[in-house]
Amino acid sequence: MASGAEQEELEALAARAAALDEENARLAARTNAAVAAAQERGYWLERWGVDLEALMRRRGADRLPAAVRGVRAAGVAVRSRVVDPARARLGR
Repeated sequence: MASGAEQEELEALAARAAALDEENARLAARTNAAVAAAQERGYWLERWGVDLEALMRRRGADRLPAAVRGVRAAGVAVRSRVVDPARARLGR
């Protein structure tokens, strides 16, 4: 039979193992979500016939990510300033 100190150590180890299991489950869920999102983007790029490698080999392609971020930021601004307030007024 384990002494009091050994029993406490076993309980601490069991608690740590449970915490690590929970952390592992959260990490696996986040990883699975990231993989699913990447697969979704890949699916649509394939469906639309977009070859990112060929696109990025073109001159000026290094500016493409900044342009996409700009367009996305503009869309977010329009939505937050126009669409969302309109929906709120309509009660949606």
